[in-house]
Amino acid sequence: QVQLVESGGGLVQAGGSLRLSCSASGSIFGFTAMAWYRQSPGKSRELVASSASGGNPDYADSVKGRFTISRDNAKNMVYLQMNSLKPEDTAVYYCYARPQLGPNSGMDYWGKGTLVTVSS
Repeated sequence: QVQLVESGGGLVQAGGSLRLSCSASGSIFGFTAMAWYRQSPGKSRELVASSASGGNPDYADSVKGRFTISRDNAKNMVYLQMNSLKPEDTAVYYCYARPQLGPNSGMDYWGKGTLVTVSS
């Protein structure tokens, strides 16, 4: 089965950096879109950064210039480098992936999330 596992969350002071990692498994032909979402209390889950296979990354306006998404397709890994963190970045961050081909294509998969807390 397809499984996504995030890691790298934690507590950091404003202005600091964190690197989130997501390990994906279970797709024969890899994944098309891979992305990072986040959700804060009282808010809906929002897209932070996305990366389609062979395409350019896309970012939410609030994180442009500070966050960088990258992929290692050979290892089915996706990363989110977060720099110049702000308290408003505090949220649970979720990894998202969609299988490219095969029996699981067309379905969305999510990790359990990793908490990022940015203090003032």
